[in-house]
Amino acid sequence: MSSLTPRRLAKPALAAFTLIASGALVLTGCSGGGGGATSSPDTLEYVKNAENTTTEPVLKALASGSCSAENDALPLEVSSIPQADIDSQMQLMASQGGLPPMFAAGDNPAEGKKLWEAGVILDLDEALTDLGKRDSVAEGAVSTIEKLYGGAFNFLPFQYNIEGIWYNKSMFAENGWEIPETWDELDALAGDIKDAGFTPFSASGEQGWPLTRLVSGYLFRDLGGDALQKVADGEAKLTDPEYVAAAEKIAEFGAKGYFGANVTSLDMDSSYNEFFTGKAAMIYMGSWILGNINNPEANQIGADNVGLMKLPAVEGGAGSIDAYPANVGVPSTFGSKTYSDEVADWLGCIADNYGNEALEQGQITGFVTDAEVDLPEITQVVADEVAASTDSVLWFEALFNAKASQVSSNNAALLVTGQISAEEFMTLVQDALDN
Repeated sequence: MSSLTPRRLAKPALAAFTLIASGALVLTGCSGGGGGATSSPDTLEYVKNAENTTTEPVLKALASGSCSAENDALPLEVSSIPQADIDSQMQLMASQGGLPPMFAAGDNPAEGKKLWEAGVILDLDEALTDLGKRDSVAEGAVSTIEKLYGGAFNFLPFQYNIEGIWYNKSMFAENGWEIPETWDELDALAGDIKDAGFTPFSASGEQGWPLTRLVSGYLFRDLGGDALQKVADGEAKLTDPEYVAAAEKIAEFGAKGYFGANVTSLDMDSSYNEFFTGKAAMIYMGSWILGNINNPEANQIGADNVGLMKLPAVEGGAGSIDAYPANVGVPSTFGSKTYSDEVADWLGCIADNYGNEALEQGQITGFVTDAEVDLPEITQVVADEVAASTDSVLWFEALFNAKASQVSSNNAALLVTGQISAEEFMTLVQDALDN
């Protein structure tokens, strides 16, 4: 998975390098702080992914409101290109010294890391500190960005999604089921749910990633938050016994029928429907699901009956239960060569006001907010968790190459239906990583 996670929302919720024919990048120059010649732009050009319909309305509201003075000095100008083309287009622009003042990330966080290492995007930690606004971004969001983009705070979290297990509160209450604190307790709970005639977990095997999210969830709780970074760094392999054990745990859930009989063919909409019609007790998903939760036409069990639990601990494991799996949607950054005083003014105004304006529009971001907005109860729960979080973990495919991500998603349903073993699954993904 890239940091852009599939969504079905009823409404918005939540130094140079050259490009050669083979598509490989050759990076040269200084570190991510920038340096070299700069230019002062005539507009705050923002290039976003065409699929993103949430960021532009917030920025335009700021341009006509809280940031009108900044917009008068440097008018906002928004343009869009397809998400799949952003990485290659930004690489090409960077090689030509023509990056826009602000732009969205592409599908692959590794490409954003290359831009950082080439010195062509802004060090936001330094820039926001200079502006006196470093504390405007929640530390949990900064943690996620650092894990994705080369260890630096170099993208802004215009979106911020935490992930966990959403559950049917009324079903739990009626049956006396408690929130599990360990994976063993989750296993026992799922057995009780199945015995009561419900599907424990609704999950789209067609998509695959809702299943692999559970694999990484177990890994992070068992081995610690750096478990998959060690794989990316070559310090560990998915075929190591302690990594295979995580896949085995999810395969066991599948063998016990915890994902239902039709998990292989279940698409995303159908998996949502199973949960929102009360057929399934739980669904693993990110907070982008809030749009569906708060939509009475989509959610037949009612928004008040949806709760959020953290992934439980593994007994004796090294991971923290307080570290939510998280992503920043499609974050945005600033070009270091076009960072003028006027752009800095815009950055400061965005830091002060983006989170509040987005919250007014029903979106959860990685910015600290102080707006008093009457939010649905479950949305307020998510907002409070985001504000309080100081650390995060990623997801199974976050640091994978495109081939390994595809192999992982394509084989996840085979893992939980017993058509391949946990060792075979992890070997397939590791081979894709190695090649």
